[in-house]
Amino acid sequence: MDMAPSAHPDTTTALPTVNRRRVATAAALASAVEWYDYFVFGIAAALVLGDLYFPAGSSTAGVLAAFATFAVGFLARPIGGIVAGHLGDKRGRKPMLVLALTLMGIATTGIGLLPTYDTIGVAAPILLVALRIAQGVAVGAQWGGAMLLATEYAPEGKRGVYGSVVQLGVPIGVVTANTVFLLAGAFTTDAQFAAWGWRVPFLIGLFVLALAWYIHTRVEETPEFREAERALAEKEQAEQSSPLRAIMKDHLGTVLLAGGSFAVNTATFYILITGVLDYTTRELDMDKSAVLTVSLCVSLTQLVLIPAAAALSDKVGRIRVYALGAVGIALWAVPLFLLIDTGSLLWLAVGSFVASCFLSIMYGPQAALFAELFTPEMRYTGASLGYQIAAVLGGGLAPFVMVLLLEASGTSMAVSAYIIGLAVIALLSIKVLAGKARSR
Repeated sequence: MDMAPSAHPDTTTALPTVNRRRVATAAALASAVEWYDYFVFGIAAALVLGDLYFPAGSSTAGVLAAFATFAVGFLARPIGGIVAGHLGDKRGRKPMLVLALTLMGIATTGIGLLPTYDTIGVAAPILLVALRIAQGVAVGAQWGGAMLLATEYAPEGKRGVYGSVVQLGVPIGVVTANTVFLLAGAFTTDAQFAAWGWRVPFLIGLFVLALAWYIHTRVEETPEFREAERALAEKEQAEQSSPLRAIMKDHLGTVLLAGGSFAVNTATFYILITGVLDYTTRELDMDKSAVLTVSLCVSLTQLVLIPAAAALSDKVGRIRVYALGAVGIALWAVPLFLLIDTGSLLWLAVGSFVASCFLSIMYGPQAALFAELFTPEMRYTGASLGYQIAAVLGGGLAPFVMVLLLEASGTSMAVSAYIIGLAVIALLSIKVLAGKARSR
């Protein structure tokens, strides 16, 4: 048997449609603004942060330092997932989501106001790393809360579709971040952009605080959490008082398999939106604005593909759709960089679009799949940990690894081999997860 499309009791049947839509909209907005704040750092790291905060040495060394700082945010994400997951399973999904949004708003605004190395010396990169860590903790805490707000309000048979509204936050965040950077570049000279124009996208992140207040005052806790809370209150076993302890004791293998299954998606995604931006502009001498425009247009297609893949998973099962995306990523890894290496904007767009299609096929059902791997009383912890492990193994290190591979090998095929290796791990993990589903 494939992973059940709807493996949760229907605790939301009596909920008014308007409540479901309000929660789904709030979850989607929370995801979008959180990812926007997170992605503007990646774009800035590829374009300006190396020169401004790590000026010593070659341009390659500066980019590596900036990408290392980018990766630090990913290393911090499991911390956010663990803390928010544990408290979210104990205290509720909504408070942790509000806290994550608040922390992200403060950290992103802080980066936008941070003096450069020329102004305050070594304190600048130190503070940049600290603020990036705060961003990582925030996004690690956010995903589980937003995902569970959406999926635990979902009506019977539509968990995939409802979960996909949170996944849409990623392409919306990418589109918005690229658009703001394009506008900042269009209305400033190169000197003005380096001096202050790059800060504008970070300062816009302050609006996330208004969304945090809206969710705090207008969105109710999820029905499945309230049901799990009542059930837990009736039990007195000490081992069930800690969701994290239960996960580490009995479900660590499932968490690691979930992370292994998704690392290829996060790695390929960040290679496309950050690593390729650096590679095409620094190595292939392509125009920065043109490459950003390609990334923006490709991300727009995901707004259709992600919910379509999620809806398909509601009908035919999560694992089938999820595995199809992983196979596609593996098969496209070599053609992707052969097309990018032509230096043609058209072939860059074609290569990125096809890769984005396979990423969307995986990403659409992923929220519902991870939610269904765990019971409600430990779902925030388990799903968050699986997702954030994938982010560390794949996303955070991917642009950094890409630069190292290009420097060491002199060929982009080394990056393709890296993606294929992660895809093999993903397919093996998916096969074991499918076996666990059949044995239930």
